[in-house]
Amino acid sequence: MTKVAVIGAGLIGRAWSIVFARSGFQVALWDKFPHQIPAAMEFIADRLPELYQAGLIQDEPETVLARITPHQSMWEAVKDVVHVQENGPERVPEKTALFEELDRAAPADAVLASSTSGIPASAFTEGLRGRARCLVAHPVNPPYLVPVVELCPAPWTDPAVVERTRDLMARAGQVPATVKKEMDGFALNRLQGALLAEAFRLIADDVISPADLDALVKHGLGLRWSFMGPLETIDLNAPGGLADYCDRYGPLYAAMQRQMTPLDWDAELVGRLQASRRAELPANLQPVRQEWRDRRLMALLAHKKGQPE
Repeated sequence: MTKVAVIGAGLIGRAWSIVFARSGFQVALWDKFPHQIPAAMEFIADRLPELYQAGLIQDEPETVLARITPHQSMWEAVKDVVHVQENGPERVPEKTALFEELDRAAPADAVLASSTSGIPASAFTEGLRGRARCLVAHPVNPPYLVPVVELCPAPWTDPAVVERTRDLMARAGQVPATVKKEMDGFALNRLQGALLAEAFRLIADDVISPADLDALVKHGLGLRWSFMGPLETIDLNAPGGLADYCDRYGPLYAAMQRQMTPLDWDAELVGRLQASRRAELPANLQPVRQEWRDRRLMALLAHKKGQPE
């Protein structure tokens, strides 16, 4: 049976524990702050029945929960594992120190993967003896409901490690996407950043209201993007496919790109957007809305799993 270690039991670590355990893996869970472990186990125990009712786990919740074993020692947690998923703070010094210890503690053939959302693996693995087994495996929050995971190797990562990680993630029910070289934000956040940049520009130029802008995505673009990527979208939006679409609309997109100069997210603009969001959603209701989001994602994921490709 595949055994993995989840290092860090915060929001991402506990979500990874669900991902691996529901797929039949044995999960060793550890956090440097002991109080995080019971909080993580309580979170997981609360989520598993909802996932079971939605048809997103096949085994009984108790069976899945039993596959997760908390550990008081990191060295004990990584013993005999084939994969380590690190979920530490998003700061280079902390990751460097943690990976130095993981490189000493984990079996020599275990993959060391970081969940970092923006720090390249080269920034914290260069000096490691086992640096060839290190890479980024960046999930989307929460990974037990959003299955894509970006795999981004450092320049020295062994290609076989990338392939092993792709295989493990696929067996865990995730959808791996390999980013071939390191870039700020990897690929997913660069796509998200492009949309956010233009969204902020449209608000700054008073072209559209924040609420109407969100409506364009969730009731327009987002409906298609929930089952198609942007390239397939344009391929299906012209009689002659992608090339025909580019021939028809290429000049328009070229003109728009020339207008898309960089825009700083200054305090005035951020303040306007913050005020708009808090008017729609008071701060004290944000946790309630986050739970609503997760249940909507459960329903959407369950629906997609029931549809043919």
